[in-house]
Amino acid sequence: MPQTRIVIADDESLIRMNLRETLVGLGYLVVGEAGDGVSVINLARELRPDVVVMDIKMPKLDGIQAAKVLTEEKIAPVLLLTAHSDKELVERARDAGVVGYLSKPFRDSDLMPALEIARARFEEFLTLEQQVGDLKETLETRKIIERAKGMLMDSQGLKESEAFRKIQQLSMNTRKSMREVASALLLANQMEQQK
Repeated sequence: MPQTRIVIADDESLIRMNLRETLVGLGYLVVGEAGDGVSVINLARELRPDVVVMDIKMPKLDGIQAAKVLTEEKIAPVLLLTAHSDKELVERARDAGVVGYLSKPFRDSDLMPALEIARARFEEFLTLEQQVGDLKETLETRKIIERAKGMLMDSQGLKESEAFRKIQQLSMNTRKSMREVASALLLANQMEQQK
């Protein structure tokens, strides 16, 4: 099984060094380090790590703003490690899509479960997003086919089953999807109406 690839970000190099040693000791592979929010975004875009572990308080762009970008671009899950745990920061982190939040000081034994859960939640998020996209695509396809069936029923006096079968047959004959055939029929009908 390949090692989990991690990018770490903290504005203090000593903390990054300690975190790297801890992560390597736990069997993770640290593929990059950054000292500010802008750099961690650029590094993560380039390296595509499995997880980004970062502090909140960083120059240029704080960890929560960086996490929001990484989440919106679906680059990697973010685990925040921070000494700050006031309610406002936690809410900002939640709204930014952060999937893990550990307060410093933390025990090394807390890190591995937090990382693994962050990865799992991010994978679930990506899977759900894909399923939603697929469902939207299916629904849109059905709407187009229904409109094309209705148009064929009106223009050619076909029954619903006959109109569906005609679209299906055209799809097989042209080796195009039923959605493509239905869209073409609708477009041809629209052009005919405009003459």
